[in-house]
Amino acid sequence: MKTRRLIAGAASLATGMAATMAMVAGLGVGTARAETELTVYTAVEAEDLKRYAEAFNQDHPDIKINWVRDSTGVVTAKLLAEKNNPQADVVWGLAATSLLLLKGEDMLAPYAPKGLDKLSAKFRDSDGTPSWTGMDAWIAALCVNTAELQAKNLPMPASWADLTKPVYKGYVVMPNPASSGTGFLDVSSWLQIFGEAGGWDYMDKLHNNIAWYTHSGSKPCKQAAAGEIPIGVSFAFRGAKEKARGAPVEIVIPTEGVGWDMEATAIVKGTKKMDAAKILVDWTVTEKANRLYNEGYAVVAIEGIAKPVEHFPPGIVNAMIDNNFLWAAQNRDRILTEWQKRYDAKSEAK
Repeated sequence: MKTRRLIAGAASLATGMAATMAMVAGLGVGTARAETELTVYTAVEAEDLKRYAEAFNQDHPDIKINWVRDSTGVVTAKLLAEKNNPQADVVWGLAATSLLLLKGEDMLAPYAPKGLDKLSAKFRDSDGTPSWTGMDAWIAALCVNTAELQAKNLPMPASWADLTKPVYKGYVVMPNPASSGTGFLDVSSWLQIFGEAGGWDYMDKLHNNIAWYTHSGSKPCKQAAAGEIPIGVSFAFRGAKEKARGAPVEIVIPTEGVGWDMEATAIVKGTKKMDAAKILVDWTVTEKANRLYNEGYAVVAIEGIAKPVEHFPPGIVNAMIDNNFLWAAQNRDRILTEWQKRYDAKSEAK
């Protein structure tokens, strides 16, 4: 089975990244009296972890969160490498496509958190007792530095197809899908939007214009905001944050539609701290938690409570494609193998 190759490769990746994985125990806001410590793997933006833990500890001060944070692909590989000796108790904030892959490997503990009935059907595993629940949706977008466009006399792109035009050669950066959940949702969505043959043909043309591939979904937008590159293929949340900080960034929603994925939560099968893990997962689906997610994400799991997010472009929700998460998860290994064979030579060094 192809997934087995991914697990084998993940073992060496997890070992090699041990020195760079961020065990941010200090963000747990637990006190010396904390009765239980949970190891929580996450791909949530690092700047949000402290406020997530603080809000949780307001209600549950006796459970301390020790975060292990990295990009989606790295966290997924680490979990797969640890399949027979799990180190995490909970995953709080990882792509739903990754959790579907882990579910297929029988690595998640099914659990129906209190308040499950309030979640949109799109934001939960379809099983009677779900193995994962969704938090929010992150949505693909282009981060375009308007000052750089003007300086280089470049037109404003409006579509995915525009990015393949010769005028943008060397001016586009996107995430590597093996490392980044954003990169994977881009690639898997193009294969759905354009069809398999059309999707690879599109990526062949796009590759000609790519300056480099990053190992982080937010990095292309940060690099565009800093003026290092005119166009970063990233996600809308990151673009809105950069724009709020005063960067000359325009968030563009390509006209063909955009891929998206959910940040989602699950209990890791084999945890020895199941009671505390259930308390945390119960909390992650509360209205309080969803309002916290809404501070950065326009779409959250509980319908009807999300307020508009500053700087998000109009019509972004309507542009979200009908993403087939199960297909993306089941074909992940095949897609990544083909992508790396074709394009990995332009990836940044890890």
